[in-house]
Amino acid sequence: MPQPSTENRHALIVAGESSGDLHGGNLIQASALIDPELRFFGVGGERMRDAGCRILFPSDELSVMGLVEVVFQLPQILQRFSQLKSILRGTEKPDLLVLVDFPDFNLRLAKVAKKAGVPVLYYISPKVWAWRSGRIKTIGERVDRLALIFPFEPELFASEPVEATYVGNPLLDEYKNQKPDGSLLPKLEIENHTPVVGIFPGSRKSELKYIFATLLKAAEKILQQKPGVRFLLPVAPSLDRAFFEQKITESRLQVEIVNENIYEVAQSCDAILSVSGTVTLQIALVKTPLVILYKAAPLTYAVGSRLVNVDHFGLVNIVAGKRVVLELVQDEVDPDTLSSEILKILDDKEYAKRIKCGLHRVCELLGEPGCSRRVAAMASEMSRGVLHSPSYRKGKGNNG
Repeated sequence: MPQPSTENRHALIVAGESSGDLHGGNLIQASALIDPELRFFGVGGERMRDAGCRILFPSDELSVMGLVEVVFQLPQILQRFSQLKSILRGTEKPDLLVLVDFPDFNLRLAKVAKKAGVPVLYYISPKVWAWRSGRIKTIGERVDRLALIFPFEPELFASEPVEATYVGNPLLDEYKNQKPDGSLLPKLEIENHTPVVGIFPGSRKSELKYIFATLLKAAEKILQQKPGVRFLLPVAPSLDRAFFEQKITESRLQVEIVNENIYEVAQSCDAILSVSGTVTLQIALVKTPLVILYKAAPLTYAVGSRLVNVDHFGLVNIVAGKRVVLELVQDEVDPDTLSSEILKILDDKEYAKRIKCGLHRVCELLGEPGCSRRVAAMASEMSRGVLHSPSYRKGKGNNG
């Protein structure tokens, strides 16, 4: 990679949600090591600010959920968009625009940047493989480089004039920094031979309404068949711990609510009941067998199921390209089916071994840590006018 110049360059970065703030912060930290002359300013949260980004306004001004809330906040959102548009069109325009996820806002901003002649790096693409595939063409027209976090994604953009590269998954870096040390079970005074089942309800309050009671009923059925089993429940900081304590008390189950990082909890379990989402990949990294479930409000599911176009809904199975673990959706989610699968994992060692082998393959497909560093290298090159590098050939990841 060419050596950075001694002249400061500036990248406008826009991350609209808490996950984007996390990934943006890690990117900026990596960039400081690779190219100290590249300075970041833009839209984000505390993690990006702590990493050295000059925040123009906080990302929570843009992160609005729900139709009514969006309408109410629309004037402010439009004002902030106009502010960023003026920067991209100004006399001192940035050397680079870095967009992190948040597609509805960021793809519109990419269009402005393209017309203004500012190169665009998009980190964490919209999930065009799941829905709204028409965005593939839009992205191809408005983005110069795509830094993709799933190994199957570059192929989707093969026919578009955009350099699409798999850079690794951010979870690999997270796992590297939070590897479990096996301290949780001794802390809870759980002996090694005791079967341990994880209940991973997710962090979305809307999910809990439709899922948590079913998870507890499944746990009761597991306990009936295996009286010595112990249950672990990690609770996201954004959720009300009292809610879980009350529901557990009502069920008369012995469930340990734990605060350790997700990898420590997952490794301490022999089997896990998990909602769909990023958490399933986190579990895969420690190779604990799991069953994935998804259940939403009937109307939400009825609408969503017509828009989504995927063979699997669990990220573990999506990355693998086949069913590695059982996934249950909507009416399939019932205590009998859930408990039966967990008991099979606990009792059938060969079955559990096959699942672990499948999860190991998922880890191989994800590659090696270093995602933030690779995206930082892209940003460094692009800010100096290098749009295409031999190190980042179209459609091929660089996990070195």
